[in-house]
Amino acid sequence: VQLQASGGGLVQAGGSLRLSCAASGRTFNSYGMGWFRQVPGKEREFVAAIKWSGYSTYYADSVKGRFTISRDNAKNTVYLQMNSLKFEDAAVYYCAAALRYIPPEYIADTLFDYWGQGTQVTVSS
Repeated sequence: VQLQASGGGLVQAGGSLRLSCAASGRTFNSYGMGWFRQVPGKEREFVAAIKWSGYSTYYADSVKGRFTISRDNAKNTVYLQMNSLKFEDAAVYYCAAALRYIPPEYIADTLFDYWGQGTQVTVSS
């Protein structure tokens, strides 16, 4: 499975960005997808995840109500719509794919099988 993340960039605080992650190499609709982010010197943290069907989504408390994860299985793509961006949202964002179901309470980066290359999100004043 190859994952290609895109859509990062520079945005003012309060603004919006939509990240995309295009998948190839395996049946996309058979696995769950997630977004994580990382800033230098800190561990990678969970942001959002979505089940293979798209009917169940999960979010970190820090982004609930502001970020929305979605997927289009026909396009083999998962999205992260980020609204009301804050300075603390600035990070490199990674998309990831999990071949097995991960209960929401156990979501962690170590349980995902494939990773994209990351896309930088910078939030300015």
